[in-house]
Amino acid sequence: MTRAWILPTSLVAGGSLLAAMVAIRQSWGVAGAIFLMFVLLAGLHSPLAFPRSIGALEAERRSAVDGRPIVYWRAGCKYCLRLRIRLGRSARQVHWVDIWSDPEGAAKVRAANDGNETVPTVVVAGQDHVNPDPRWVREQISSSR
Repeated sequence: MTRAWILPTSLVAGGSLLAAMVAIRQSWGVAGAIFLMFVLLAGLHSPLAFPRSIGALEAERRSAVDGRPIVYWRAGCKYCLRLRIRLGRSARQVHWVDIWSDPEGAAKVRAANDGNETVPTVVVAGQDHVNPDPRWVREQISSSR
């Protein structure tokens, strides 16, 4: 669980340091804008940017019932963030599994990717798809309704 917060915490700490240096040398307004930018980046790279994760076993059970895709992801992954942003509101219709907080999810991803934890790994109808195009994932969400 703490691994997911290392990058966001580092971004806020680094932004605070940079903003303090800018505030001393230039202006408080510029320093505030820099700090705000780092806080926003930290938020985007934190687990808060994603819908609430569930366990891999629960996601598989739910997907078997409703046919919705399962997305295995981890915080700090730029490809996971790209998928999340490009899915927009439809991201809430997908079952999200954080592989850093769910050992079964991590094992499932390693099994699908020759021992690597490559994310996002999307499972649709039992088929694994590594880093698929977000448009394709949106189509799969639409067809599962």
